[in-house]
Formats: sequence, structure tokens, C-alpha cells
Amino acid sequence: MDASREIREARMRAGFTQADLARRSGTSQATLSAYENGRKEPSVSTLSRILSAAGAQLRVDPEPLRRNARVLAEVLDLAAALPTRHEPTLKYPRLPT
Repeated sequence: MDASREIREARMRAGFTQADLARRSGTSQATLSAYENGRKEPSVSTLSRILSAAGAQLRVDPEPLRRNARVLAEVLDLAAALPTRHEPTLKYPRLPT
């Protein structure tokens, strides 16, 4: 998701200037400009608040999350299947004194 694009498109659909949306969302016009131009990345709660002020909603596509979860599960299964050999004592490099 491109937060800058989402904010800009929601603002334009609502017919607001940056100053209008900034005032409605409780942020400054300068900060909103930085978000729209990709100079700053809003937190999820801030993004949600800004989009809501523009009459839009933050939606997340769950499919990439599911795909990443499947890949992570496969990696963990593979790691668990690798042979392990635990040393009885911890080996580490000596630090100079």
C-alpha cells in the first residue's frame, strides 16, 4: 500500500485542499504535505484518521499476509527439519583484557 497515494486520492475525491484535510484530521498542512509527497510515513492510526477525515476507510488486503504466513511456516518447518548439534559448552571468542 502506498500511503501517500491513498491520502492524496482520498483528499481529491473529497474535494479538500491539504489545509482543509489537515484541519479536519487534526494535523498540520505541512505534515499532510510530507505524507502526500512520501517524505514522511504516517503510522497506521494516523493514516486511518486522515482517511476517515476525507470520508475514506483504511482497508488491508489479507492475501499478501496469508501468503507471507505460508512462506514463514514453510521456512520454520524446514529449519526444524535441519539436523542440530548442540555443544555442551558455549564457545565464544576471548575478549582482550
